[in-house]
Amino acid sequence: MRTIDWNEESNSVVLVDQTLLPQEYRVIECKTLSSLCEAIKSLRIRGAPALGAAGGFGIALAASLSGAKDIEAITRDLKVAAKALKSTRPTAVNLGWGVDRVLKAVSDAFDVQGIRDIALQEARDIAEEDIETNKLIGKHGAKLLKDGDTVLTHCNAGRLACVDWGTALGVVRSAIAAGKNIKVIACETRPLNQGSRITTWELMQDKIPVTLIADSMAGWAMRQGLVNSVLVGADRITQDVVFNKIGTYTHSILAKEHEIPFYVAAPVSTFDFKGWEESVKIEMRNPDELRFSGCEQLAPKDVEVYNPAFDATPMENVTAIITEKGVFYPPFLLDEVLV
Repeated sequence: MRTIDWNEESNSVVLVDQTLLPQEYRVIECKTLSSLCEAIKSLRIRGAPALGAAGGFGIALAASLSGAKDIEAITRDLKVAAKALKSTRPTAVNLGWGVDRVLKAVSDAFDVQGIRDIALQEARDIAEEDIETNKLIGKHGAKLLKDGDTVLTHCNAGRLACVDWGTALGVVRSAIAAGKNIKVIACETRPLNQGSRITTWELMQDKIPVTLIADSMAGWAMRQGLVNSVLVGADRITQDVVFNKIGTYTHSILAKEHEIPFYVAAPVSTFDFKGWEESVKIEMRNPDELRFSGCEQLAPKDVEVYNPAFDATPMENVTAIITEKGVFYPPFLLDEVLV
C-alpha cells in the first residue's frame, strides 16, 4: 500500500508504522487527531513529502471529527488542529505546507459539509500529486547517474518517506527503470537507524542492490573509490542551506573533499523561499534515543546528551538540487525554482 492514505470506511488516516521495520510490516489507523500527532512525533510516519500528506489528511480528519454546526465553529476547530499538527515537527516545512494548503482550500466552502468534503479532496490531491512529483524528480535526476554507478545515501528518502516512489531513492528507481545498473550504499543513520532499518528494507523489497555501512565509514568508502555520488533528500531548503537528517552535513564535506558530486532531491514544497539558516528551529529529540537502543542501555542514564534531529548543509557543498521542475545548479537562486 501507500505509506499514508485515507480509509473511507472508518474515516481514518492509515499509515505504515515505520518504527516496527524491518522486523514487522504493520498498517495502523489514526482515528483521532491526537493519535495522528503521536504517530508524527514518534516517527511512525516520517519523511518530508509524507509529512505533507499527513498534514493534509490531519486537517481532513479534524474536519470529519468536528461536531461544529456552522462555518465559524468548524473553522476554529481546524485552526486548533493546525496548531497541534504543526507543533509536532517544527523543522520539516512540508508538514505545515500540507496543513496550510488544505486550510486555504476550505476557505471557499459555503457550509460545514462543504468544508469536510473539500478538506478530504484536497488532502487526497496532495497525496496523488506527491507520487507524480516524485516520478518527475526521478526522471530529471536519473540523467545525473551513469550506468554502473554506486550511490551513497543517508537516512531514508524513498517511498516510505513519501506517499510512494521516493525522492532520492526515486532517482535511483528511475535510473534503474531506464536500464542503468545502479547500486546503493546506505548509511545506518544513527541514532534511530532509518538507513539500516528502512532504506535497506525497501530497496531489498525492490531487489535493488544495497550495502549497509556505519555512518563513520562514509569517508573511507569514498577514499576507496566505492562511491560515485552522494544523493540525499531534504526536510527544508532555505536561501542558504539544506536541512536534512543529522549527518548529512558531514557527508557533504566528505564528498567535497573527495570531489564526488553531492545531490539533493526534493520537491518544490520543501523550499522555504523566505527562510535562512538562522530563522529555522532545529528539532531536538529525546536524549534516550542515544542512551538506549530499543530496551538496551548504551550509555549512563544520566549522561548529558545533544541530539538534534537535523543539520544544515551550506549551498556551497551542494552540486545540484533535483526538483520536479528540473535540476538546478549553483548559484542557487531559489526564485528561479518558482518559474
